[in-house]
Amino acid sequence: MARRRLRSGTVVLGGMGVLAATLTSCGSEPDERCVDPVTYEVLPDYECDDDGSGSGRYYYGGSVRSGKVSGGSYDKAAVDSGGFGSSSSGGG
Repeated sequence: MARRRLRSGTVVLGGMGVLAATLTSCGSEPDERCVDPVTYEVLPDYECDDDGSGSGRYYYGGSVRSGKVSGGSYDKAAVDSGGFGSSSSGGG
């Protein structure tokens, strides 16, 4: 009987560790979206290619409603990416 309890306790503790790691990693980086800098419409990622040929810029954080972003920033550092339970804010 004691051996059986040890196994279930190990499984529970191991599962809690995985859960804690998952929650900690969630939100560690703000969402990154390619958007049109004039209209704030979400664009395909290729519009934000590194070669500068696209018309979009990366926008961090915020939310998307009706295909447009709001509540984030073009400056990744301006968006709080503290992890589970943190709030995010930033200006665009």
